[in-house]
Amino acid sequence: MKAPYLFLLLSAVILVFKKVSVWVNPWRLRRRLEKQGIRGPRPCFLYGNVPEMQRIQASSIKNTGAENTGFVAHDYTSTLFPYFEQWRKQYGPIYTYSTGNKQHLYVNHPELVKEMNQSMSLDLGKPSYVTKRLAPMLGNGILRSNGHIWAQQRKIVAPEFFMDKVKGMVGLMSESAKTLTSKWEGCIESQGGIMAEIKAEEDLRSLSGDVISKACFGSSYLKGKDIFSKLRALQKAISNQSILFGFHAFGLLPSVQQKKVKNLEKEIEVLILEVVNERERECMETSSLEKDLLQLILEGAINDVGKDSSKKFIVDNCKNIYFAGHESTAVAASWCLILLSLHPEWQARIRKEIAQACSDSEQIDADLLPKLKTVTMVIQEVLRLYPPAAFVSREALQETQIGHIVVPKGVCLWTLIPTLHRDPEIWGPDANEFNPQRFANGILKACKVPQVYIPFGLGPRLCLGRNFAMVQLKIVISLIISNFNISLSPKYKHSPAYRMIVEPGHGVNLLIQRCSK
Repeated sequence: MKAPYLFLLLSAVILVFKKVSVWVNPWRLRRRLEKQGIRGPRPCFLYGNVPEMQRIQASSIKNTGAENTGFVAHDYTSTLFPYFEQWRKQYGPIYTYSTGNKQHLYVNHPELVKEMNQSMSLDLGKPSYVTKRLAPMLGNGILRSNGHIWAQQRKIVAPEFFMDKVKGMVGLMSESAKTLTSKWEGCIESQGGIMAEIKAEEDLRSLSGDVISKACFGSSYLKGKDIFSKLRALQKAISNQSILFGFHAFGLLPSVQQKKVKNLEKEIEVLILEVVNERERECMETSSLEKDLLQLILEGAINDVGKDSSKKFIVDNCKNIYFAGHESTAVAASWCLILLSLHPEWQARIRKEIAQACSDSEQIDADLLPKLKTVTMVIQEVLRLYPPAAFVSREALQETQIGHIVVPKGVCLWTLIPTLHRDPEIWGPDANEFNPQRFANGILKACKVPQVYIPFGLGPRLCLGRNFAMVQLKIVISLIISNFNISLSPKYKHSPAYRMIVEPGHGVNLLIQRCSK
């Protein structure tokens, strides 16, 4: 056989071997987990448990109805993620399953989650197949990167979200919240002067976007509006529950969808670069200009990653800050208003506390924040029942040990946050009920294993913006509730939806009335 043909044959054999190993490897990893006593649903060749996941999901939709028009119990996991709940009941809080070319380990055992929370190892990173799917949305920013790149980004970004820095943003947060309350006052006037019906979710997104824009760029929401709207469109384009099913469930996007995602990605990057360049020109022209978050991160990036790489770094991390700081905080505020609408007694308690803490409820400053204990309890309870991020997902970048389990390299771990947050053995018999009083003495006293309260994630990848989000939520909720009585509109439909984060599926229809002062 001539050398060229031999070379082609060897190349084909190597290619086939690599392809086969992609499918054989999950079976090997499963065997290693099974030897440790970990069981799970039996996979089929090539597709793993994906067909079963899809069948369980379809059956759940058929049995419950694709749309829920009435308010139900807060436990939505059996509707949004029925396969995880069915397997948990069958195999317990630790089990393994496959999505064809990936082997997964479901971990919802409190002690193991506690250990993951306390671990500082970088051997558990973001799952590669998930981050690849999210690349157009997040670039190689801090939410998506792993290893030394992630550590380098955290070193630069994290200090800008320390509490002392966040306290300096209280004024702009309060200013943006007052813009929202003024708009709602106008809605009441335009609808007869007594009561108004509003769709709150878009106003909350605008408010959150305004805060992020001012904090990052020293500009208003209007300048970043195109970025936010295109990010939202991109989120919808790539958001699909099938991301949990692994490679086979989504494979390659249809060409039309691929083109849409690519175009949105380019448009967003161009818009962010325009804002960055404009901010740089302003800084050069006005040396006394107060440094904002963008400028501080850009300076850190130039010093740590070099000038040539700094633009890519800042664009990718701006995407991350926009998404995490804008979308997640707005969704959390939406759930807060929904739960408070159902519990007017907690609205009254918030108003009373604000009246006692500050004679002028329109003025909320950094010194007032520690006094807002009732608001804090409410927010913590809302984040327990409706954490925007439904999962903590990790991939073993190297073989690692969690408790008694040796996790082989390449295994993806999933922790379902709302299941942990509603476990009666951890939280008590009222685990599915709204009861902010459980947080009266702080998180450490709220449940048996406080390390499983993880609305902002866990371990070294704990959300950098948690201080920013909590302070913004305290200000927004305090100002809204001190100015308005809120209740759910008859048009409201309770239907939590998973679109990368868990949000109200049909928006937030509220009825608002002025508070008597």
